[in-house]
Amino acid sequence: MSFSVTEPSNRQKWISGALVIGYAIITLLPLFWIVATGFKSSPDSIAYPPKVIFEPTVEGYVNLFTTQTRLSQDAISEPRKNLSWYEQLVREKGNTIVGPSRFSERFFNSVIIGFGSTFFAILLGTISAYAFSRFRIPLKDDLLFFILSTRMMPPIAVAIPIFLMFRHLGLNDTHAGMILLYTAVNLSLAVWLINGFIDEIPIEYEEAALIDGYTRFQAFYKVVLPQAATGIASTAIFCLIFAWNEYAFAVLLTSGTAQTAPPFIPTIIGVAGQDWPAVAAGATLFLLPVMIFTIILRKHLLRGITFGAVRK
Repeated sequence: MSFSVTEPSNRQKWISGALVIGYAIITLLPLFWIVATGFKSSPDSIAYPPKVIFEPTVEGYVNLFTTQTRLSQDAISEPRKNLSWYEQLVREKGNTIVGPSRFSERFFNSVIIGFGSTFFAILLGTISAYAFSRFRIPLKDDLLFFILSTRMMPPIAVAIPIFLMFRHLGLNDTHAGMILLYTAVNLSLAVWLINGFIDEIPIEYEEAALIDGYTRFQAFYKVVLPQAATGIASTAIFCLIFAWNEYAFAVLLTSGTAQTAPPFIPTIIGVAGQDWPAVAAGATLFLLPVMIFTIILRKHLLRGITFGAVRK
């Protein structure tokens, strides 16, 4: 009877498949529940035992994008014509729309701050990583460890000093301040990850380009960057996920102009209290940009994770 140490048996394949499926179900179940709650009515969202089968409605999404108030009994009984479908939906609940909510503004703030800080972290991180990889820098290993050590400290530990510094500089509740802060936090991760990818690129490619008459910048732009694109894309995903989901600094340093979606979504209050369908709808929409960004770069992410794992 032959036995292979590399080819798994059918039993091992079944066990592995069952474990992967079980892990996927456990991981995705909360996500599915959030999405489903966004399509529930307010009574169904707090029903006990929880309702798995329910009549779907877009009430949560309407409540998310509108500000509402109660109607008087006389106003409810008064017929009104030319109502849009969402106004009619709100009126059936005894409410009326008085204006748009601030979710769109908060969501747009997240886009500006998240993608802006990711861009600057990748830009500065790539340049710094290239310098560490290609030039002789005194105490290079010590400097790299110092850069990494800034990532070891929990960000909330320096929240009060940063708050005082931002207040003194006038950066509280500004887009520029949040982009600068998230760039500084993500920079250490970007330098370390991209440095590892650039180290794997043979220096002989650049030397050949320099012999052909390229400048150092041209060799970096035309030779190194295309080969490091996989690592840069992978690093960009991790940087964006941190900046997109960050909560503590957003709560402490923003309140209006530059407030992002994470501290705003939990505070969504309906006419009768916490509006859980609207909260779930906001969380669902908040997931989409990062999910789309990751799907677009998924090939680079998979290649980036395994880059350099096998050496010839």
